[in-house]
Amino acid sequence: MAENRASVYAEGVPCWVDAQLPDLAAGRRFYGELFGWTFDEVTPGTEATVWGCKDGSPVAGLTHKADGRMPTVWTLYFATPDAQRLCGRIIAVGGQVVTPPEPVGDLGTAALAADPDGAVFGLWQMRRHRGFGRRHETDTFGWAELYTRDTEAANAFYGGLFHDALFGTDIEPDVGRAPVSDVFPAEMPPHFLVHFRVADCAAAVAAVQRLDGRVQAPVFEASYGRVAVVTDNQGASFALLER
Repeated sequence: MAENRASVYAEGVPCWVDAQLPDLAAGRRFYGELFGWTFDEVTPGTEATVWGCKDGSPVAGLTHKADGRMPTVWTLYFATPDAQRLCGRIIAVGGQVVTPPEPVGDLGTAALAADPDGAVFGLWQMRRHRGFGRRHETDTFGWAELYTRDTEAANAFYGGLFHDALFGTDIEPDVGRAPVSDVFPAEMPPHFLVHFRVADCAAAVAAVQRLDGRVQAPVFEASYGRVAVVTDNQGASFALLER
């Protein structure tokens, strides 16, 4: 059943993910076959951005990357009632604003920021688009792991910004922190890794390979479930999570 988004997406709660891809049609084929998503055009008549949907509810975005110099990545967005104010707080505690808050039609306001270690994340101030219609279900967003060089500094930075969402009473956060070297080579830049829930991690890995994706880290046991790190057929990294 879809969650009550008005109650769950308080400031600091992951509310959306999207992938910036050079070939949107290829992305639709890959994720449509892997997760069974159907796709809705965000703006009818254009294909710059589509929403992947599960049972008619939006679960992720795919966006055409017009500038080839930009990375091919999945981005995690944290909910906020005031993106401009939150950007000011991020700068005040040593982070950076990569892309200032900018309206996205009548959908909401988006911004990109980076923590002091350089990991990039998004901010989403909701209007018409209220984020995930479904999450924590098979073939939807299930977790995000921040791979960083200093987990204590990350806890201080994100805990200061999003204390209630991460450490509040009776909270079950869906963001974790781990050293980069736990899974990746030491030279890998700090980053957020978006996880999608699957029923069978090994079977999902096989499907990724069949669809011309690549395995970065074979199935391993994490504190939050069985995980594999993969890339799609265009190079965007994400994780598969079996819980």
